[in-house]
Amino acid sequence: MARPRSFDRDHVLHAAERQFRTSGYNGTSVDDISAATGLGRGSLYGAFDGKHGVLLEAMAGYFARLAQGPRNMLAGPDEGALERLHQYLLRAVHGVPLAADVPPASDRAGAACFAAKMALEIGASDPEVKRLANDCFSVVRAAVAECVQAAQRNGDIDPDADPDDLAYLLLTIIRGSDVVGAYGHGPDRLTSIAESAFALLPRPRHP
Repeated sequence: MARPRSFDRDHVLHAAERQFRTSGYNGTSVDDISAATGLGRGSLYGAFDGKHGVLLEAMAGYFARLAQGPRNMLAGPDEGALERLHQYLLRAVHGVPLAADVPPASDRAGAACFAAKMALEIGASDPEVKRLANDCFSVVRAAVAECVQAAQRNGDIDPDADPDDLAYLLLTIIRGSDVVGAYGHGPDRLTSIAESAFALLPRPRHP
């Protein structure tokens, strides 16, 4: 009879995600994951088939959370869409939240988008990581574009503007904030970037 698992799989994956965010994939060893999760090397290999397996499952879990968070934050009635976009940009100042069962990141670099970080580091050489990262980006881009469309219907954004173009613009600025924050710039500078990005949204042209 197989022995029952004696660990919380989600908690292990959340802790591993935090470690990967902090030190990157290549900078994280199996021993680092073991220390971060409290799970022995043998258990890690048995449950996840090693470091790469941990990464893929952690990214899949991150994608599941991401599919809910931004979509819930940006969805709502048309009349509040512009302000939801504003608040989404301001929230990005603090990075992407970690799972609730792990401590907050110790610095802004540790709160960067997990999928983006892995895509930049190994996505070009790892098709599975590239696919998961693209899935993560696509679901957020769609949520932002839908919120832009809601603001257009309410007359708050130029109806001739392309919602997908604006979504790509905003997400490029948000991911750029991860880099600026990682360089050590604080919340005041990142808030200024967020407000500038919000000001770039094209408003309706009145005759």
